[in-house]
Amino acid sequence: MKKIYSIPELCINCGRCEVACKTAHSKSKNPVKAYKYESCPAPRIRVEGTNDFSFASNCRHCAKPLCVEACIAGAMQKDPETGVVFVDERRCVGCGTCVVTCPFGAVHVEQTAIKCDLCGSCQGQPGNPSCVAACPNRALVYVESEDE
Repeated sequence: MKKIYSIPELCINCGRCEVACKTAHSKSKNPVKAYKYESCPAPRIRVEGTNDFSFASNCRHCAKPLCVEACIAGAMQKDPETGVVFVDERRCVGCGTCVVTCPFGAVHVEQTAIKCDLCGSCQGQPGNPSCVAACPNRALVYVESEDE
């Protein structure tokens, strides 16, 4: 399965990955409208750190995701064909169990759980994630991996 990896040595903490993510998941697909006028969810990727050392943090789409096992509503699911871990927002009750169990801090809750879906929900299927395409330094890569 392809996964997004961050290369901290190349990350400049610019936040373009966050803007691209929020824009891709917005209705308008326009960054100004997404941030100023729409109530779209927060970015599903977050830049952590300082200007000296930073990296983008996102879901690892684990082989055995603890968030899926812990979800009391069955909203957190793993697609058996693609391996993508995603949230069925219609089922999510916003309890935060997934947040507590994720070892990578990749899930957060607004009204429902929000996490990286490899841009599958905004493109119909996983393609080249918007955060990877937006990174000016190629600090994010989308590559085939067997890593946990």
